[in-house]
Amino acid sequence: MLPMNASSTASGTQEIKHCCAQLYESDIAKLLLGESFHPGGLKLTERLGSLLQLTAKSRVLDVASGTGASALFLARHFGCQVIGIDIGHQNVLRANEAAISQNLGARVQFQHSDAERMAFEDASFDAVICECAFCTFPDKAAAASEFARVLKPGGVLGLSDLTRAPVLADQFQGLLAWIACIADAQDAERYAAYLCAAGFTSIDVEAHNEALVEMATQIRMKLLGAEIMVGLKKLNLPEVDFAKAKELLKVALGAIHDDHLGYAIITASRPELGSKVSVNSQGVTSTAINRSRR
Repeated sequence: MLPMNASSTASGTQEIKHCCAQLYESDIAKLLLGESFHPGGLKLTERLGSLLQLTAKSRVLDVASGTGASALFLARHFGCQVIGIDIGHQNVLRANEAAISQNLGARVQFQHSDAERMAFEDASFDAVICECAFCTFPDKAAAASEFARVLKPGGVLGLSDLTRAPVLADQFQGLLAWIACIADAQDAERYAAYLCAAGFTSIDVEAHNEALVEMATQIRMKLLGAEIMVGLKKLNLPEVDFAKAKELLKVALGAIHDDHLGYAIITASRPELGSKVSVNSQGVTSTAINRSRR
């Protein structure tokens, strides 16, 4: 199956969403990815919350919240109220159970929702975060517009996501690469363009490629361990193609080394009411993209 593009059918788009949701709800995802399904784990989640200046007064939307690790951490660490949405029904169920078990049910709730068509009213949140998921959304423009719509004027957006060069090896095509967040990842400028078109300003990009190297290395070691356990018949993972997964990881590590793959935190703001926003001839908001490397 080829990556989705502008001419993709609605059924193809739904297949991508369905397959991604199924994988992220699976036991193999928990085995390989651990508590947080994104590079950098809760350390980068804390960095994201700090950049957005979250406080106990903040009402935060966590888009593609998975099993709720980041939302629960933000509530504990910053004292904020968080609503998480995810397209996976089992993820939402597990996340709500975790919130209750951690005595955070009053401040953290999870709902089933599609990031491209959210049911929240306009200007409902002070901040929106989306970790390692924007790259998988088939309609990124619609998702960016939804981010802006549900944010209050002056609200802030924080993405952490995979970045990639325009051309990559053939291994980074197809459904497996979509699920691995590679096939439709973009470079930072393209992500910024989606945000600009949705009306965001003050876009900052902070590189965190080291987090991607660390995660890929950890997954490779866990994958080797899982393969050994399967060989010893102590673990049953019939859905995993170990050969393809190991080859994808090998190529991915090489691409990171060559700066063809990376990871970044991108923050942006929804303008205050009455502020002037300039738009260029292509309909994209003119804004400087500030870059930093940690």
